[in-house]
Amino acid sequence: MWPDNETERDFLNFSGVADTVAEIIVQARGRPISIGVSGAWGIGKSSMIKLTRAAVAARESKDGASKYVFVEFNAWLYQGYDDARAALMDVIADKLEQEAQSRQTALDKVKSLAKRIKWLRAARLAATSTASIYFGIPPVGAAGELFDLGKKVWTEGVGKDTADAAKKAAADVAAEGSGLLKPKEDTSPPKEIQALRDAFEQTLEELGITLVVLIDDLDRCLPETTISTLEAIRLFLFLKNTAFVIAADNDMIKHAVRKHFVGVNDDLLITNYFDKLIQVPIRVPQLGTQEVRAYIMLLFVENSGLSEGDKEKIRASVIDQLKRTWQGKKVDRAFVQSLGVTLPEQLIGQFDTAERLSSLMTTASGILGNPRLIKRFLNALSIRMTISKAQGVGVDEAVLAKLLLFERIGDAAAYAELVKNVSIDSEGKPTFLKEWEEDAIAGRDLDLKGPWTGDFVKEWLALSPPLNDTDLRGALYVSREHAPLITPEDRLSSEAAELLAAMLEHPEVASRLKERLVRVPRIETTVMMDRLLERARKEQEWGAPPILNACIALADADPVQGPRLAAFLASRPPQQIQPSIVPKISDRPWAGSVLDAWNSSTEISRPVKNAIKRTRENGHVAV
Repeated sequence: MWPDNETERDFLNFSGVADTVAEIIVQARGRPISIGVSGAWGIGKSSMIKLTRAAVAARESKDGASKYVFVEFNAWLYQGYDDARAALMDVIADKLEQEAQSRQTALDKVKSLAKRIKWLRAARLAATSTASIYFGIPPVGAAGELFDLGKKVWTEGVGKDTADAAKKAAADVAAEGSGLLKPKEDTSPPKEIQALRDAFEQTLEELGITLVVLIDDLDRCLPETTISTLEAIRLFLFLKNTAFVIAADNDMIKHAVRKHFVGVNDDLLITNYFDKLIQVPIRVPQLGTQEVRAYIMLLFVENSGLSEGDKEKIRASVIDQLKRTWQGKKVDRAFVQSLGVTLPEQLIGQFDTAERLSSLMTTASGILGNPRLIKRFLNALSIRMTISKAQGVGVDEAVLAKLLLFERIGDAAAYAELVKNVSIDSEGKPTFLKEWEEDAIAGRDLDLKGPWTGDFVKEWLALSPPLNDTDLRGALYVSREHAPLITPEDRLSSEAAELLAAMLEHPEVASRLKERLVRVPRIETTVMMDRLLERARKEQEWGAPPILNACIALADADPVQGPRLAAFLASRPPQQIQPSIVPKISDRPWAGSVLDAWNSSTEISRPVKNAIKRTRENGHVAV
């Protein structure tokens, strides 16, 4: 699994853009600058912010105090809890106070700045409380408590408890007002705002720093929070020694501005409002096939068992190679294998999955190279593979990835038709895809019929591996949260239902039923094995529990069920495995892989391994 968090490690070749933003800030040399980092939801703006901060910090001199002080502000976190405008001012003031304390300079300036901010908070509180009472809306805070008490007096009269509560609330209001700041009689909001700007600029000058404010997730906020934050930014904009980097989707910001200026339909005016805040617009690069393939491969590397040193070597080499793709260089499995790192077989197989998926992940309308959506797709794939292993369902990761891709992006009616065809086929194969897949792979024209139409379907059919001759029941079984596999398999014949009931009730004598079991169609033995394995999962010790007899009997009758039983046994917790299970299964044709897995495991007990050794020495194994 991969967390949906921003990172300071570049997986997307964004470091070049981050370096550009950092250079703009450095070259401004104290002149005010505002930079907008724009891009769609999930495209990597938050990671770009982190990389930008690291790039600016890397340009600092190693000697002496830092020239750049960073403030990271996420308006979305404050939404519903505090006014975003006041919260941003508080965050900036707190950061400058910390710097003043550590540098032992500009302490008076910082205190003055804090007082100005408190005054604006007090002015806003007074305006809010007055307006709330006028319009019949209860105010908040201590003033709100006093307001509520007033209503109680009006309806219930004055009692001792009410009088005491009123005294306390009045005292709280007085403390709240005096704690914020008692404004002078000759002051006013315009004067205080200018005084705030002056104090802010003087503080930065005396500290000898450039304040770099990084605003993120603005496009996640409700319109009123977005506008409130933009107005707070405007208070500090275009002052010396400031740099603002604002990450947001332009379209979402313009939507918030349009909602704020109700009735204004002139897009030019709305654009101008935004352009006055942003001096330098920069758009996060759209990922191409090379970048998407590299990103998927690096995600697989991140989750692998490689050492941190090898992971970083691969990451740095891949990013360096991406910078030269315009010269025809390529990032693929062969390139990573050429780096001199010993790669696990599983990781190499996952690289092949990245090769297959990258083109569709780049162009498909449901993903379009969006890193967050790619990560979510891979997380969903990982979850289903985990379910597959936990439930003993042998599913090929490439097959599951191809199915999941169609489920996420393809037509819902077409996916339902695929499930239906798998359900009614005796071997669970979508044989109707055979001609289409062959034509798509050969590059021939396809005679597709609705709902199987569109460019995505053509590309998907050509995607490896072909599915027409693959039993997809296991893959659909672990995908039931989106497409419940309600099929004729769940409606067993009378004979199959009777045999299943007998094996569940008396599993120890299941071997006597073999002659009847061999006559049961495979579509029913698969469901029967599902039910037996569900019962078997309740076992906590795996020596020779009675349910194992039933599972072995069914696997003897239908050899296809053997590998499923083997996968189930191999996935049991090592501490549950006991020596007595070894002779019970050793002569079965499907048991070799289980015994090999147990024998090579460091967690399996020595007595079990000794039992495996004795059994093989005595020749009691399947040939």
